Amino acid sequence: MYLKGLWKKNAVPYLFLLPWFLGVFALTIGPMISSLYLSFTQYDMLTPSKWIGTENYARMFDDPRYMQSLKVTFTYVFVSVPFKLIFALAVAMLLNKGIRALPLYRTVYYIPTLLGGSVAIAVLWRKMFGGGGVLNEFLLSVFGIQAPDWVSNPKYAIYSIIALTVWQFGSSMIIFLAGLKQIPMELYEASEVDGAGRLRRFFNITIPMLSPVIFFNLVIQLITAFQAFTPAFIISGGKGGPIDSTLFYTLYLYQKGFAFFEMGYASAMAWGLLVIIAVFTAIIFGTSKYWVNYADGGK
Repeated sequence: MYLKGLWKKNAVPYLFLLPWFLGVFALTIGPMISSLYLSFTQYDMLTPSKWIGTENYARMFDDPRYMQSLKVTFTYVFVSVPFKLIFALAVAMLLNKGIRALPLYRTVYYIPTLLGGSVAIAVLWRKMFGGGGVLNEFLLSVFGIQAPDWVSNPKYAIYSIIALTVWQFGSSMIIFLAGLKQIPMELYEASEVDGAGRLRRFFNITIPMLSPVIFFNLVIQLITAFQAFTPAFIISGGKGGPIDSTLFYTLYLYQKGFAFFEMGYASAMAWGLLVIIAVFTAIIFGTSKYWVNYADGGK
């Protein structure tokens, strides 16, 4: 009787939540369970799956292209994320100086984040960094430098994608700006009276007081970077070239699953990526107690 009465009391809220529950189970939990099962099978999407145990996971360590995709992805993540956060913080500090028309500047700097993940921008970026692109024309006409074709040279192709990622600093910048506005000005005024210079105020006040925001941005950007796909797919033509220099993990996963129809292997790669992201996220959370400071004095 109690459960029946409880159900009648909460029936309407559960009915409103029903579309969300259907979406979670049909579009998230269901596919995840299916993917986990397929990762232990040999499946080409055309014939019934065949159980092969952990062969797909063992195969990853013997696959040279898989190891190359890890190398490219780690390079991308560990270079793009720090530069993106540093650039976002620098712009946020400039906007925090009380300049006029702040909402306009804030909107302008946020636009790349809205557009940067689109196919059109990736195509435009490929044209800009190509052999006869805008960047090379500028370097040649202004400085007389004959620059290489950035997207076709294996030494530089990955860095053209990193530049596109750093350009999308808007979301992190907005969050940094909100955090900077929460730092009491009295701290800066007192430190200035004590003779602290700008550099010392930055490292002794700004960074410690902003550390929770840095922590949040770091986690979000790290997870996002590991899942990057569109720029590498468009700029490399979906092949990860030249000579696999832009073969991102997600791009190789896509190739295996939808180009070569090795869906079992692709599913194992997807779960491998989940483990990699979880490990690095856990490391950040585990080390946060040493460098993240909260207003109440907690760690």
